[in-house]
Amino acid sequence: MLAVPDMGLQGLYIGSSPERSPVPSPPGSPRTQESCGIAPLTPSQSPKPETRAPQHAPFSVVVAIDFGTTSSGYAFSFASDPEAIHMMRKWEGGDPGVAHQKTPTCLLLTPEGAFHSFGYTARDYYHDLDPEEARDWLYFEKFKMKIHSATDLTLKTQLEAVNGKKMPALEVFAHALRFFKEHALQLREQCPSLPEKDTVRWVLTVPAIWKQPAKQFMREAAYLAGLVSREDAEQLLIALEPEAASVYCRKLRLHQLLDLSSRAPGSGRLGERRSIDSSFRQAREQLRRSRHSRTFLVESGIGELWAEMQAGDRYVVADCGGGTVDLTVHQLEQPHGTLKELYKASGGPYGAVGVDLAFEQLLGRIFGEDFITTFKRQRPAAWVDLTIAFEARKRTAGPHRAGALNISLPFSFIDFYRKQRGHNVETALRRSSVNFVKWSSQGMLRMSCEAMNELFQPTVSGIIQHIEALLARPEVQGVKLLFLVGGFAESAVLQHAVQTALGARGLRVVVPHDVGLTILKGAVLFGQAPGVVRVRRSPLTYGVGVLNRFVAGRHPPEKLLVRDGRRWCTDVFERFVAAEQSVALGEEVRRSYCPARPGQRRVLINLYCCTAEDARFITDPGVRKCGALSLELEPADGASSGRREIRAAMQFGDTEIKVTAVDVSTNRSVRAAIDFLSN
Repeated sequence: MLAVPDMGLQGLYIGSSPERSPVPSPPGSPRTQESCGIAPLTPSQSPKPETRAPQHAPFSVVVAIDFGTTSSGYAFSFASDPEAIHMMRKWEGGDPGVAHQKTPTCLLLTPEGAFHSFGYTARDYYHDLDPEEARDWLYFEKFKMKIHSATDLTLKTQLEAVNGKKMPALEVFAHALRFFKEHALQLREQCPSLPEKDTVRWVLTVPAIWKQPAKQFMREAAYLAGLVSREDAEQLLIALEPEAASVYCRKLRLHQLLDLSSRAPGSGRLGERRSIDSSFRQAREQLRRSRHSRTFLVESGIGELWAEMQAGDRYVVADCGGGTVDLTVHQLEQPHGTLKELYKASGGPYGAVGVDLAFEQLLGRIFGEDFITTFKRQRPAAWVDLTIAFEARKRTAGPHRAGALNISLPFSFIDFYRKQRGHNVETALRRSSVNFVKWSSQGMLRMSCEAMNELFQPTVSGIIQHIEALLARPEVQGVKLLFLVGGFAESAVLQHAVQTALGARGLRVVVPHDVGLTILKGAVLFGQAPGVVRVRRSPLTYGVGVLNRFVAGRHPPEKLLVRDGRRWCTDVFERFVAAEQSVALGEEVRRSYCPARPGQRRVLINLYCCTAEDARFITDPGVRKCGALSLELEPADGASSGRREIRAAMQFGDTEIKVTAVDVSTNRSVRAAIDFLSN
């Protein structure tokens, strides 16, 4: 073996191919590593990825939290009865005509920043506060989108409350998750058989298009909330929302599906619905649901729709939620019905909140953008009241609805506008260029159905364009089925637009019943069997920077480094996994490292990522530092001699990138982690 003297150089070394050098990158290189020098073992051929069965901690109950942009909820099931998914029957508070098995993602903190309430309770309490008093309270809503849109997400990222005050985002998310944890564990009073918390497997849902920093952020928030400890990290699973929906759809019977292609034109209702046999299982389900209205039963095997499918059949899941549209493509594998991802998750910020934003812009056109901004800041509780009124009307919008829609304006809006502008809202409507919104004598905005549908168009068009772009990819040819899921998929406007655009291509568009709960139920099933998605696609190329022996004519002259008479090429990007590469669950990329100094207690290695598959150097355009692999070393055994080998194994086929490490000389585990939030 070749030892590398500790020359105080910064850098990293991996022995993985005959060309790889055992010399760290010099301090002058454009992107040096942290000052935790390491040396490689004797260079060898790059090992092929190895696959091992993922190890999961034992559990007695799965508790899944669907943390959505607009609404959230939790559900659970016991390992002894995984077919029964238990959900909240009804949350405290709520709106007429809205199912209450989820609650609004609204958090209320006291003026001192302490937790007060979450969900309907938070929303209603804040609404009832005196306007002057409400200015001091911290009310957060739809804050999940901040994590999606933040380009520089860290543990110090701030969130802005409705009143303009800021607070660390990690604390806001932790407050919300702690609420669900305490609410779920209260079920012991109703369910004495519910085990202690150390046998609970928690599942958190996140959009599949979220990058690694956002996933790690949710995990950090869960640690802060006390769902699990860092020592028991494996008791928390991150589930990708469209995957969870896909897992649930595997279990559905035909009577639990709405096939949009079978609707009578213009009726908005199902035409002929395929009947199913009156089985003992159906009778058992009716009995259970009459006794426990929050319990849902799923198939022990696969549902009828899946039974019609064959190995190799492909389908798309379009998760249309409050904040994002999230698309994934799966292929069915036999004999066990596992799933293979065919194309990396795609989508964008085309959720139901886009319709809310369009309504806010419409109000700005009528009353002035400056007034709306001032009103939101000066009368935050009244603004919440107005958004609730709009949400109620938004849910009734449909492509074939006749008749206008009335939206109540809070008295404080009418009064505040008159004081600010010197004339009333009716005058503002008359003077505005918006002719499809009128003033009702009952004190309401009267909006035509066409106008309401227009508010949907930018968001709905964005969703359809994303689906069509995905279907045009060569990797997903042959798709015949699309599942439309998520809370926004309840919208008749969206359902009609998707069916109109895609039905003509021969695509069968299917919506599960209780579509807003599909992801939550699927997350519970995912927690029971995380291995159901066997193969995923890496969204990015990941690797590290190393030195190669310099080859004239192949390597750029500016990358030449001469040391001790030897010529090296600096900043070479060594790839672990390529973008679009299929990676099986449990598949490992292994590398060996050696501390550069005796007694070294920590090894820190920078990770780089990019969208390109063929990046050559860590200085190439688009290549960026995205995280750091940290290895914490125990003191070496005094009896051991020779160089110390630390073998790290990285897994890219799970919902999160994971790493484990072993000290080869002692066969002991080494504390290893990848930090994506430190940049």
